[in-house]
This record gives sequence, structure tokens and C-alpha cells, in this order.
Amino acid sequence: MGMRAGNGDPADSLGSVTWVKSSASTAEGNCVELAALPGGEIAVRDSRFARGPALVYSRAELATFVAGAKCGEFDFLID
Repeated sequence: MGMRAGNGDPADSLGSVTWVKSSASTAEGNCVELAALPGGEIAVRDSRFARGPALVYSRAELATFVAGAKCGEFDFLID
């Protein structure tokens, strides 16, 4: 991929990346998938819409989010 990936780019246009989803994902498709991009960013997509738009984050942005999730900062959104 010659151009830098951007938010909203179709997930299937990001080249040959390996998408990974949580082992806690359900058979009903309640999950998101992440992929490391060649430029160091991390893409996130809805597994039910694999060709849909991807959100692209820096490693630092995603690390900050994961740290907050581990601390339970977002639990109120799903309780």
C-alpha cells in the first residue's frame, strides 16, 4: 500500500493485513477485529461488515484506550 491508511477507508483496501478478533467474540458476530498496518498504525473494523470502513489509530492511541478499558473506565457503557 503506497498511501497512508486513513479513517473511513474501506477495510478491504488496506492491503494484505491479518485481522485478529478476541477469543471472547460470539458466533452472532458481536466483535471487532484489529490489524497491524505496515506504517505502524492499527486498524479496527466491524467483523460483521468486513469490507466496511476501518478506523485507524496510532499504537499510542490504542494503548491508551486499552489501558482505560482494563481499568474499567468504559464499563458503564455496557452495563
